[in-house]
Parts: sequence; C-alpha cells; structure tokens
Amino acid sequence: MKKTLLTLALVLLSIAAFSQEKIWDGTSCRAKQVVFTEYLPEDEPKAAIIVCPGGSYHWLDKDGEGTMVGEWLASEGYAAYVLRYRTAGKFEFVSKYRSIVRGHRHPDMICDLQRAIQLLRERYDCPVGVMGFSAGGHLVMTSGEFFDTNFLARYEIEPEVSLRPDFIASIYPVVTLSDERYVHKRSRLGLLGEGSVKKQELRDSLSLEMHVKDNTPPVFLLNCVDDDMVDFHNSVLLDSALSAKHVPHHYIQFETGGHGFGADPAKMQEETTATWQQQFIEWLHNMSF
Repeated sequence: MKKTLLTLALVLLSIAAFSQEKIWDGTSCRAKQVVFTEYLPEDEPKAAIIVCPGGSYHWLDKDGEGTMVGEWLASEGYAAYVLRYRTAGKFEFVSKYRSIVRGHRHPDMICDLQRAIQLLRERYDCPVGVMGFSAGGHLVMTSGEFFDTNFLARYEIEPEVSLRPDFIASIYPVVTLSDERYVHKRSRLGLLGEGSVKKQELRDSLSLEMHVKDNTPPVFLLNCVDDDMVDFHNSVLLDSALSAKHVPHHYIQFETGGHGFGADPAKMQEETTATWQQQFIEWLHNMSF
C-alpha cells in the first residue's frame, strides 16, 4: 500500500513539474522563480491565453485568479498559461526594504509578460491573448499599449515574433497611477518602488488612460461600481480612452460584485459577476483575428 501511494505521489509530482515552465531558462535573466503553469484543452486550442493574477504588484492570488482561471479556460477549449510574474513581495510590504535595495519593480513585471508572449508566439499558430485581474489587469493592458517597446532588450533578447497580444481581458483593473482621486496606492507603490513612486513623469508613463493607441488590441473590460479595493473610475477612464481612439472593446460595468472574485464561484454574485465568464467566451467567439 505504501509503495502504491509513493508511486502515485511521484506520478503527480512529475505531472506538476511537466505542467510548469521556467520562462527565463537559457537567458541572462536570473529570475528563476518566474514560471507559467499550463492548462491544456483536450483538442487543439482555439487560442492561447496568458493569465496574470492580481495582488497589488506585491503578491499574487494564485487560486481564484490563477488556478481556477486556468482550469476554466482549458475546459472552454483554450490553452491557458498562468504566469507567476515578479512582484515586490509580502516582506517588502511590511519592511519597505526597496528603499535600500532595488528589489522587484518596473520593468520586471512587463519583462516577464513579454517573455511569456514571445514563447507562446513561437509555440502556437493560433491567437495569443492576455487576461489579468486587478494589478494583473494593469499589467496586461501595459503589454497591449507598449508592445512596440522591447523591454526584453535588457536581457539581449530580440524577438522575431510580435509582442502584441491579439486580445486583452482586463478584469477590475488598476489603470491610473496619476489621478489621485482614483489611484490604487498600494499597486502604484508595488510597481514603482519607494522613491520612484514620487516621480510624476514615471507615474504618467504607466498611467494606462494616457497611452491608448489606435492599434491597441481589442479589449474586454469589466468591473463593479461597488469595488471597495480599486475605484471603479479606473475602468471608466480606460473605457473613455479606448473609445476616443476607436479601439474595439466591450465594457461591462456591474453595480454590485466587489473585487477579487476571479473565477471563484464562492466569491461571485448570481446574475452579475457570475455571468462574466460566459460573456467573455461569447465576446471571444465573436472576434475575428
């Protein structure tokens, strides 16, 4: 019996190891902790989607905005890759050690996402999109607005594929880093770091409402008015900017539902947030790539 259990444990461990990939292996980047975990459908994927959980750029919600999202997307026929990108860390949140050493901060996060996009572009012929929640929603929009900036050059990587995602799903996202009425200060601090967070030029450079372009990828945008974490006006600002540039997008604004529900049924509200996944799938089905 013990031998059987040991064999089963080894099999499960091998499956888990096979399903994860260290995206910086073979490069000069030493961020070995950055991995993506793949969730594959039974048949050929309709698209590949990189999932970026939220967590104020300090940590990651690996369950409701990670594992559960990957499993759901795979069940719908999509290849999902949950990205464990670099964050400031929980210890930094308490100690503020980045006032002494650099730690993790911009552009580490967008480097991780661009590297993930590069790898999936090289792997798949199907569309490659990105989905992010909260701070992860900010990150995926950053990839859609600054795809023509090769952040990977710092690691001497010159991709031969496009870094532009084919579509973006930004769920209750952090958007502005400049508008003090609506800014989520913890995410801004996590992204920019102590000292740098006070630089207005840097804040403006990563305030997403200021950098929408005509060729920004199509966007699925969602949030709730009663969001008590990230002010709902963040999404309003982004919706207005996308409209001004005539970027195809679909904006869903629920009156209730809060923040952080992800793909966790236990955190959703019937007839509001519990419907967002199906609405996203329908939106994606109607896309032409």
